[in-house]
Amino acid sequence: MVKNKGKYKMPSASFTSSRSCVRRSRRKGANRISLPSRSSSEEPCELPCQEPNQSMPGAGSTTSSSTATGASSSSATSTAMAAAATAAFTSSTNTPDVNGGSGGSTSGSSSSHHSPYDLRRKSPPHHYAAAGTSGTPVSSVLASTNYSASMLPARKRPRRTCSVTSESCSAISAAHYLQYELPDEVLLTIFGYLLEQDLCRVSQVCKRFQAIANDTELWKNLYQHVYEYDLPLFNPAPCRFEFMSREVSGHANPWKESFHQLYRGVHVRPGYQDLTFQGRNISYFNTVQGALDYADERGTSSGSGDGSDGHGALVFLHAGTYRGEFLVIDSDVALIGAAPGNVAESVILERESESTVMFVEGAKQAYAGHLTLKFSPDVTSTVPHHKHYCLEVGENCSPTIDHCIIRSTSVVGAAVCVSGVGANPVVRHCDISDCENVGLYVTDYAQGTYEDNEISRNALAGIWVKNFANPIMRRNHIHHGRDVGIFTFDNGLGYFEANDIHNNRIAGFEVKAGANPTVVHCEIHHGQTGGIYVHENGLGQFIDNKIHSNNFAGVWITSNSNPTIRRNEIYNGHQGGVYIFGEGRGLIEHNNIYGNALAGIQIRTNSDPIVRHNKIHHGQHGGIYVHEKGQGLIEENEVYANTLAGVWITTGSTPVLRRNRIHSGKQVGVYFYDNGHGKLEDNDIFNHLYSGVQIRTGSNPIIRGNKIWGGQNGGVLVYNGGLGLLEQNEIFDNAMAGVWIKTDSNPTLKRNKIFDGRDGGICIFNGGKGILEENDIFRNAQAGVLISTQSHPILRRNRIFDGLAAGVEITNNATATLEVNQIFNNRFGGLCLASGVQPIVTDNKIFNNQDAVEKAVANGQCLYKISSYTSFPMHDFYRCQTCNTTDRNAICVNCIKTCHAGHEVEFIRHDRFFCDCGAGTLTNQCQLQGEPTQDTDTLYDSAAPMESHTLMVN
Repeated sequence: MVKNKGKYKMPSASFTSSRSCVRRSRRKGANRISLPSRSSSEEPCELPCQEPNQSMPGAGSTTSSSTATGASSSSATSTAMAAAATAAFTSSTNTPDVNGGSGGSTSGSSSSHHSPYDLRRKSPPHHYAAAGTSGTPVSSVLASTNYSASMLPARKRPRRTCSVTSESCSAISAAHYLQYELPDEVLLTIFGYLLEQDLCRVSQVCKRFQAIANDTELWKNLYQHVYEYDLPLFNPAPCRFEFMSREVSGHANPWKESFHQLYRGVHVRPGYQDLTFQGRNISYFNTVQGALDYADERGTSSGSGDGSDGHGALVFLHAGTYRGEFLVIDSDVALIGAAPGNVAESVILERESESTVMFVEGAKQAYAGHLTLKFSPDVTSTVPHHKHYCLEVGENCSPTIDHCIIRSTSVVGAAVCVSGVGANPVVRHCDISDCENVGLYVTDYAQGTYEDNEISRNALAGIWVKNFANPIMRRNHIHHGRDVGIFTFDNGLGYFEANDIHNNRIAGFEVKAGANPTVVHCEIHHGQTGGIYVHENGLGQFIDNKIHSNNFAGVWITSNSNPTIRRNEIYNGHQGGVYIFGEGRGLIEHNNIYGNALAGIQIRTNSDPIVRHNKIHHGQHGGIYVHEKGQGLIEENEVYANTLAGVWITTGSTPVLRRNRIHSGKQVGVYFYDNGHGKLEDNDIFNHLYSGVQIRTGSNPIIRGNKIWGGQNGGVLVYNGGLGLLEQNEIFDNAMAGVWIKTDSNPTLKRNKIFDGRDGGICIFNGGKGILEENDIFRNAQAGVLISTQSHPILRRNRIFDGLAAGVEITNNATATLEVNQIFNNRFGGLCLASGVQPIVTDNKIFNNQDAVEKAVANGQCLYKISSYTSFPMHDFYRCQTCNTTDRNAICVNCIKTCHAGHEVEFIRHDRFFCDCGAGTLTNQCQLQGEPTQDTDTLYDSAAPMESHTLMVN
């Protein structure tokens, strides 16, 4: 500011803290613009600019120049603006004079029109200019116009009187008026005609100018004329550009701050190269290549290529379609679209041959953002294009590709190709869709980070990873592809995290030929075939993913592949959960597999996985299905609440099941059939609607150390030629027999504990055989061992005791070999034989049995009193022809003597039965019982077990 050392001194531009706002017009409702206090330390406006009048290469470029020069322009600008503002304001508005009259009116009709701004009139009219022309001192002027120094604020009063010239007095008057009298709104209007460099210079005049020149709307209008964005764009770090609102950015004037950060850029804006802007120093070009050449030349001449702030060269591409340019980027330049609305849709780079944009060695911190890249080869052209791409990233470069739309109509190759050692781009927020080939292809040891991209509706795979490429891919949306979602093959690697992969025509994720990706926290769902497909020696780690609602299996593993499937949720598949076939392997652990239409895990055709610590439940079919020579180690899983068998093992399969909890199924717990084998060790098998274990049709498993309990249809059922070794198991609390052996089956039972059954301990009938050795059979509701209907087992060194019925019962033309058994403390007796039964009995100890039947007969009791629906005493039974009893009825000897005395009766045989007379099922009331009890079960034998219906629905 110009300062007079004479009597009059210009008021200071600084304000005390008590006057922190600029004075404004008296117009009601006018907005105040806040000023910093005297103590504030607001930085002066600094706008980076290019060297003025710098020459540029090429015919298609110009650089507009600024007329302001040096720091000395501050006071000159102030004086010039004062005069200009006064003249402009006086000539363009009907401003009232200082006495309230109208001045400058051009017509009668406009004399009544008032300016929208009322100027401050705290002083009489100023005549500094008139006084100055006659050499009159300022003090004389003040006196002659009744304008005393006392009318000014104390800090603005002149300290001494001095003689001033007319020119300086006029300048003082104009500057004073401009700085202290002119309304803020008028200054805003005037400043609105300035461009950015002049506006920065004006802001250095005084604090009031600085506050007004920093107005957000001023800078927004300037900014949008240059950059066209709807929001300010910030460049906080190399290769990082972000649109942010004022609230998010934290800047008082985000438009100005963005201007400051981006001003180093050159612009590709056809039609602007010949325009000149006073107060602006921006280079414009017609072509992208021209702008790149200029940026490279400027970088070479300055030695950095990045201006002065550590950021690379910056090229803005304004709205339009740029065709035919083959852009090879080999330096740290940023290409960014500039347009209102959706920027990328408005700025298009397109080629028909070679690659549209190629980054090569040297582009370490290059950037391409907010662009549409198109590769549209002419299908009739003879120029081969199978090795050309829409976007290509080569060796030893690491560009950032951000918020781009990438399209390719080439039926070969890929839309984006990243290849070679040291290729390490960042590709984020891009849309790679609707391409007639692969979306993204990463190969030949390339790396890179690919985040938040939309990859969809491509004709081939959404992503290919091949030949030791090792990308990082996070939060991508890969969907509705006409092929696989992600395909890793030929030793491809990669880390895939939190991607959403769905509705692809083939698998969501395919791994092949030695590929070994890591896939975590992804959602792979609604595939038209499967979720994950690992084949031909594929590897991979799939951890903490959600895999669901796929048309085929959630996970396929085949042909010697060996992936790790850990802590995934695999559910609601339209077929199975995990399907391992064709010599597949794999580690399947800690997964939650449920609600699938077929088996939760299916293992077949010589496959040999490790399956452990999984929850496999609520399947619409079975839990685990091992068939066609399937193998596998299945341990410590929880398999429950499945509609069919918890585990099926069939057709030559030999899995090992250890320490699993298999329970609460709606059919069988573990089902061996059609030559199913394997080992069942240390499992807890309980609460199934059918039996805990079923073995049939040539199956020969080893069942050792298990707890089998709570079955509604028995513990273990061996039938239809079933075999097996049952050893050291605890079989208890089953609703029917602990072990059933029937229909020519021949298992071996050794050292088992079979107890607390709600029916018999072991029931052998319909030609059943078997070897029973060293078992403890106790506390069962019916016979410890019941042998019936042409069966012939061998019982050796067993202990059969504490039964609620007989120890061993043999009936219905069955026989047995009993050697060295101990049978004691059973209620009805130790060994009870029906008529015609002649077992082979050697060295057995039968002692201390309660003989309740003989005692009841001796006491004249009806034998029904000591029987129940589940424990039938063996004794002589009769029919009464007088009472018309049927073949289904039996009457004990005491009822014959008492209740049917004098009737025509018939001895039938000595066998197990309960008395129908005591049960109240006959016409005459029993005289030996109290109130009759209605009989609901008149069968002589225990109810037959329910066989599995699995085969009916398989």
